[in-house]
Amino acid sequence: MASQDWFDKDFYKILGVSKEVSPEELKKVYRKLARKYHPDSNPGDAKAEAKFKEVTEAHSILSDPAQRAEYDQIRAMGSGARFTAGGQGRGFEDAFRGPYGGQGGGFPQGNFEDLLGGMFGGGTFGRASGGYRGWGGPSKGQDIVSTVVVDFFEALHGDTMTLQLPSGNSVKVKIPAGVADGQKIRIRGKGHGSPDGGDPGDVVLTVTVGKHPVFERDGLNVRLQVPVTFTEAVLGATIEVPTIDGDPVKLKVAPGTPSGRILRVKGRGVKTGKGQGDLLAEIMVAVPTHLDAQATTALEAFAAAAPQENPRAEILQRGRR
Repeated sequence: MASQDWFDKDFYKILGVSKEVSPEELKKVYRKLARKYHPDSNPGDAKAEAKFKEVTEAHSILSDPAQRAEYDQIRAMGSGARFTAGGQGRGFEDAFRGPYGGQGGGFPQGNFEDLLGGMFGGGTFGRASGGYRGWGGPSKGQDIVSTVVVDFFEALHGDTMTLQLPSGNSVKVKIPAGVADGQKIRIRGKGHGSPDGGDPGDVVLTVTVGKHPVFERDGLNVRLQVPVTFTEAVLGATIEVPTIDGDPVKLKVAPGTPSGRILRVKGRGVKTGKGQGDLLAEIMVAVPTHLDAQATTALEAFAAAAPQENPRAEILQRGRR
């Protein structure tokens, strides 16, 4: 039943939320306030009991879409509004009279566990292992969130390390082979304990993989840059390149290979349960920086004998407006 209280009381302000609050956020805020002001948590505290009634009344109206819409309309009408019986909304007394069997304001005989039995999922809202049950059961303990740094090869091949927890205890952490930078590892049941007898939280680790001077991860593939001489690039050659397994492999560089060409070695990348990647070798032509007189003369003779082609002709043509 709507009453003058609907105008006199700002239910949004009582709950500390905005008028645009979502149903999910409204429920979350109400749970927190209900636990804070619950009479079982504040025995003999009349102010806490009064506050508990306020937040419960506010939630009972705002959590019902029809009543919330009616309340918003009434609040928007201005201070001259007066309300009569017959509306769809219910006041605080009505909210407790129906579901809890009371005949007026206040709470029914008995403890507050009975009062909140239906409100909190049918379970008891009383004490449990030194705390209070959450919505429908004991709450899970908080997770411990941290970062673990592993080097490049530890990430490739896997490892086991010991992690020191804030409690002073330690836990073994298995780093799976092929773990990627930024990947999370969850160790269940090793986090903070529950405040009300629920399951403990987890340890959640974010893996940071150290850089390697030669290799770079690209998904399951491993990339590296391989320098070749000008002569090898022009005439072709067979070269050796390192691999993450330790043993080098031989690659054939075709005559006329330019910088940036990728040579692929199948199956020599990162191996995980999801598959195995490849080794991608990017050819980089190394330009000599110091030439003696004889080499300079030979190179000039080569330039005179080579086809007179401008390698920039295409981009000059395409770059014109």
